[in-house]
Amino acid sequence: MNSNSTQKRGPASLWIGALAFLLPFVSLVTRSGVSIVSFLILISSLILFKPCRNALVRYWPQVRWVVLAFLLHFLYVLACKLVRGAPMSSVEKPARMFFACSALLVVLGANAPRRALWWGVSGGALVGLPFIAWQRFGLHLERPGGLINAITFGDLALLLGLLSLAAAIDLRQKPLQSLWAAAGALAGLAASVLTGSRGGWAALLLVLPLLIRHTGALDSRRARGLLLAGVGLLAATWFVPALGVQARFIQGMDEARTWYTGGPVFTNVGTRLELWKGALMLISEHPLFGMDFAACWARLHQYAQQGHLDPMVLTLPHLHNDGLQQLATGGIVGFLIWGAILFTPLVFFVRQLKAGARSPQFTVALAGALVVLGYAGFGLTEVIFWSVTGSLFYALMVFMLMGFCLNAKEKIG
Repeated sequence: MNSNSTQKRGPASLWIGALAFLLPFVSLVTRSGVSIVSFLILISSLILFKPCRNALVRYWPQVRWVVLAFLLHFLYVLACKLVRGAPMSSVEKPARMFFACSALLVVLGANAPRRALWWGVSGGALVGLPFIAWQRFGLHLERPGGLINAITFGDLALLLGLLSLAAAIDLRQKPLQSLWAAAGALAGLAASVLTGSRGGWAALLLVLPLLIRHTGALDSRRARGLLLAGVGLLAATWFVPALGVQARFIQGMDEARTWYTGGPVFTNVGTRLELWKGALMLISEHPLFGMDFAACWARLHQYAQQGHLDPMVLTLPHLHNDGLQQLATGGIVGFLIWGAILFTPLVFFVRQLKAGARSPQFTVALAGALVVLGYAGFGLTEVIFWSVTGSLFYALMVFMLMGFCLNAKEKIG
């Protein structure tokens, strides 16, 4: 760890550190906390305009492709809405995701302490666990979701757990802080399991190889032990009937088999498969630029009236797959532009990881890669970018971690 705990920090640094803490800490237990933090970060970047501008100029060659990807995504959505004459409400999310680059600027401009972020992700997981456990066992909700919904809560809780693992690695030379982060890692995994959400399982398939490869390179028994403990926790949940993990998995297999054999569609898996069939039909009609979301849904109603699609799926709000949603509404062009907001940050973080496990930016880069791969996995069975919370959390965490990564290389934080 390369954190300089003796470095004297000014008010700006402490303020941005507080925002870095709040972003993950409030993500599971408030409805609008992430949104409020995003506004505070944007306002802070305007107040700290000069240091933020200087930071942007200095680091522009390293961050430009990520910033431009988010800008292009915003401009493409805006252009589609203007050309189609559609309501502009859906432009809010890509616009705010682009302006989330202010998180990168304030972290760099204020030299914010990254330990604040680590405390926030671990604290967020630790406060989320009793909240969701109360809903599950106290209120007897089969699929608790806090103040958002079960899928988004489960995905974000899992992500906080993974980020807490990165925090534990970074703080490994400080036993008490590392213990706090380790507890957060296990709490995030447990909270995700309690929601009954299966979307995180796909994400784990993407992130576990990365974790196994890079934590294996660490000369730290504690880090490797924590990873094994997390895997053991997930494995143990399979054999606890009250948690329903094994039952949910078997149920999913049965529902998929039922759909393929022409049985009832209105199951969790069946509706997704039926929606994906409808999405492929939409994509085939307008493959290059897609069509407006309202037009997509009107066309799905027509498919249902013609007997090509089960009308039961029309009660759902979206296509339950990020990639298919982007292809249907933005076409191949929109899909590639949207894909860039995943691909360019991943390239940035992977390049930083190549410096090795002993490099000062290693754990921050690992955390950034976990965010991107986690969201890519979540989007296989859900439109994780559907909500403002889900969209903003991704953009803010990506830009914030990029800032902390560059700070770490300068031995700041």
